[in-house]
Amino acid sequence: MDINFKCRQCEQDLSVDAAGAGSEIQCPACGTTIVIPAASAETLTPHVVNPISTSAAAREGPKHFAVPQHEKAAESLITKPNRPLEAAAHEGIQLRIKCIRHFDCVEVGKDHFDEIVTNFINKIGEQSIVKIETFNYSHRDLETRDWVTDYGVFILYRS
Repeated sequence: MDINFKCRQCEQDLSVDAAGAGSEIQCPACGTTIVIPAASAETLTPHVVNPISTSAAAREGPKHFAVPQHEKAAESLITKPNRPLEAAAHEGIQLRIKCIRHFDCVEVGKDHFDEIVTNFINKIGEQSIVKIETFNYSHRDLETRDWVTDYGVFILYRS
């Protein structure tokens, strides 16, 4: 069991094993020579320390925060999501879908997929696009009769 006591010079809380009662030590805080008191009911009782009261936050003091003032209202950083497609359909907005497959855009070894997709987007206008989604598909090559995996794009737009 430990003996709990205070330095008479600096009031530092100290704890020493009960076997050291009566011996002299130096206070680790101030260096004063101290005689360890004999074990008694008062010194053997556990010294309860409230960890919150000794924390750095308790010693810091109250905080005073200022609310920033602006001349005009701040813009919202949260934007509203787009309406669901079902709601748009009920309001009479015509939605269309265009499927462009990569296989259909290859002519005599030249790949025109990017040009065709770009031309279509320019034709309908970027503001009309609701969603662009890619997809993969498989088809049978006419020459080799092998299955080939290819890709394409779905474009959902307002008309």
